[in-house]
Amino acid sequence: MIKLEKAAALWTITIDRQGKANSLTRAMLEAIDAGVAESVAGGARALLLTGTGKVFSAGADLDEARAGLATDSVWERLSAHIAAAPCLTVAVLNGTLAGGAFGMALACDLRIAVPGAKFFYPVMKLGFRPQPSDPARLAALVGPARAKMILMAGMKVEAEEALAWGLIDRIVAPGSLRAEAEALAADACAADAALVAAIKAMLR
Repeated sequence: MIKLEKAAALWTITIDRQGKANSLTRAMLEAIDAGVAESVAGGARALLLTGTGKVFSAGADLDEARAGLATDSVWERLSAHIAAAPCLTVAVLNGTLAGGAFGMALACDLRIAVPGAKFFYPVMKLGFRPQPSDPARLAALVGPARAKMILMAGMKVEAEEALAWGLIDRIVAPGSLRAEAEALAADACAADAALVAAIKAMLR
């Protein structure tokens, strides 16, 4: 359900559970985390995180969420490792981004999405707190008031508005999504790994 592709300097992690809207189990989250660690150890200069089908991820698998996954520390650990990766990380959002999956995208350096994508994080409605780092990362992108609209008012943000807010960086036609992601990663992939890490550290 989690695919890891290695192509020289460019690595890709793909969530592949289309029948369940790419909802995430604990095992899948651990597999993504392992993929991030492997890409760092393998000297990746860019890492793409994407999904299959029309939904990037609906968040936590419902059965596992009820059993405690919704508040498990694995989400925060994964987003921390993505944020700390010394390479360029790009969330390649093939569709809607919801719930706990928000953390992975917020931790990435760049976010591109298809036109029909929606973005929502209904933690208040569901009775949970967001992952600890997500509110600050979200507010840094869209501002405190808009972060409250998403986290507290339960707003579903359409792709065009998400672009205007700064939640995503570009809207790309579905057929061009992978090519656009590779183009964004091209300079990093052609550079020395130490240089990529140094520039990213300067931007933190």
